[in-house]
This record gives sequence, C-alpha cells and structure tokens, in this order.
Amino acid sequence: MNALIRFITQECYFFLPMLMLSLVAAALVVWRWLLNLNARTNMEDFLPVFQDKLQKEGVESALKYCRSQNGIIPRKLYAAGLESSRQGIAAMKRAMANAIELEILPDLNFLLAPILAIAKVATMVGLLLTVFSMINTFSAIADAGKSGQSSNPQTVTTQAGAIGLALFGTAGGLMIAIPLVFTHVLFKARVNKSEVEMKSAAQRLLVLFQTLKPKQGDLKSGAGGGARPEPARR
Repeated sequence: MNALIRFITQECYFFLPMLMLSLVAAALVVWRWLLNLNARTNMEDFLPVFQDKLQKEGVESALKYCRSQNGIIPRKLYAAGLESSRQGIAAMKRAMANAIELEILPDLNFLLAPILAIAKVATMVGLLLTVFSMINTFSAIADAGKSGQSSNPQTVTTQAGAIGLALFGTAGGLMIAIPLVFTHVLFKARVNKSEVEMKSAAQRLLVLFQTLKPKQGDLKSGAGGGARPEPARR
C-alpha cells in the first residue's frame, strides 16, 4: 500500500495518464451498457400487442406502434419490414436483412472498437512508462557508481525502490487492459446473440404476415357487398 501511495505521489506523471485511460474506458463501458439496455425488447410482451394491432387496425397502426417503441427490434427491424409490406414477402425479407446488416449491427458494435483500442493502448503505455522509469533508475545507478556511492546500502535500497515504482506502470496498464478485454468479449457475444434474436424475430414477422394476409384479402374481396347469388338452375 505504501508503494502504491509513493507511485501516486512521486510518479504522478506516470499515474495521471493511466488514470485518464481508466476513466475514459469506464465511461465507454457504461455508455455501451446503457445502450444495450435501451436496445432490449421483451418479445413476450411486445408480440401480442403488435399482432393485435396488425390484425385489427392494419399495417399503418402496427408501424406506428413499432416506431414508438425503444427496443431495436420493433423500432428498426419490424419498421423496415412493415414499410416494405406492400411489395410482398420477398421485399420485407430483403428490407429486414438490410436493416440488420447496415443499421442494427453497426449500432450494436458502436464503441466496441474504442474499448478494445484503449485496452491495447493501456498495456503499451504502461510498458512505455516502465521503460522510461527504468532508464532514469539505471542512469541514477550509473551516476552513483561514478561517484563511488554504489556500495552504499542506502543507495542500493533507494534504487531498488525506484525499480519497484517503475513496475507499477506495467501493472497499471494490465489492470486497465484485462477488464476491458473481458468486457469487449462479453459485448461481442451480446452482439452475436442479438443477431440471432433479430433473425428469429424477422422470421416470426414473416410467418405472422403470411397468416394474416389471406384474411385481409378475404376482407377486401367481401367489402363490396354480399356473396353473388347463384344462377337459377333450369
């Protein structure tokens, strides 16, 4: 603990860059976590309401309902599919595939590259600070040898403590990098899981629309009046 306090107070020009990297990394991780929370959709609660609006009120009402949601599946995926519903099932499928590839996945991968970059940079910065500190320490040892003080026990103890302080740079970089790499892996796993969920949700929309389309057609065909009377038999 005393060595850490000495590192913070005496080697502040090493400690401040590491502190800034850790604060930026923490802010990015919290930001990405909040975005993931906002992108979630409880499909068990959403689908019954969506299906009811689609069946009873039509595509326009279902589209408005999807756009009013915060989740990424209704707001972007289902909205893209419903906007292309007039062109047929194939157009809906293409629109949702494009939405996943060009809009949703880039949003889910947002901030992951900077998080991984900080993890790598923190390790290299820690090593760089350690190298600079070691150079200064060995230069001090060389100067002490020239002045004949290298055999002094106090000088040896002081330089050993300086070497120990230099290693705090490497330790600090690793302490920042290891949690960030682990967090990055978790976020990437979340992206892959979300991609599977979106493809499943898109398939459910296509199946739902296919089952509802004949009913809408029947309603349209019967909108002009009752059934035609059969011709009288002779």
